[in-house]
Amino acid sequence: MDPALLEIIVCPACRAELSVVGEELVCQGCGLAYPVRDDIPVLLVDEARKPS
Repeated sequence: MDPALLEIIVCPACRAELSVVGEELVCQGCGLAYPVRDDIPVLLVDEARKPS
């Protein structure tokens, strides 16, 4: 992931910061994990994995 991109994108559900964890972007606020496919983050709440 491009570090400049990570500075400007936020969680679409709660607007908190996202961090890279493996092949996902994990929200620091609500805990949703968004997939990254072919270096493109899929920031759709319906595609996110719920926190356990």
